[in-house]
This record gives sequence, C-alpha cells and structure tokens, in this order.
Amino acid sequence: MHVTVDLTSDPPAVALLAPDDCTRFDVVVSGKGEDKDLDRALVGASIGRTDQKEALVSVVAIRRLASGSVGDGWGEDFTAMLEYARGRGWLTGDDRSIRAHVVWQ
Repeated sequence: MHVTVDLTSDPPAVALLAPDDCTRFDVVVSGKGEDKDLDRALVGASIGRTDQKEALVSVVAIRRLASGSVGDGWGEDFTAMLEYARGRGWLTGDDRSIRAHVVWQ
C-alpha cells in the first residue's frame, strides 16, 4: 500500500494506492518540494505529518482512505500489518500512526 502525495496540484492531492497490499507501506511523493511541503500536504489532508525524513501516517486516515475499496478480509490483513509494524518499532507509542519511508519521485 502506498500513500501518494502529488505536490504539483493545488492543493496537493493525497491518495491511497494498492490498499489491499498490506505487505508494504510507504509514502510516495511526486513533484518538487521539500520535507516542509510534504508535511503541509499530509497535515492539510488530515493524513499525518513528517518526522525528520520519514512520515507518520494516521491509522484512522488509512482506514478512511481504504473504505469502500477493499475486500472483506482487509481488516484482518491490516491488523496483521499493524502488529508487524509494532514489532519493528514502526508504530507510534499510542498506536495512532505508522512510521513510513518517504520516496521522492
């Protein structure tokens, strides 16, 4: 699953691609910008925020973006993904956000 951020649009477009793929997670940014531009886009879309060179993406926002476009078993798959992330230290202490690698294109 990929959170995509298009900095070329105004306001920046944020979407969730491949929500059924709970085996990978990242934030993919297109367009020119800096970390502060990505932070503004994530905060403005109520998706999350940046944290140094990574992004913190809200679990609630992922569920909201995936709603209506995933199958019946997605909830269990997503929960398993969160458990895996927790074991790797990729969830925040309050379990509200997932730490994601940011890919700039």
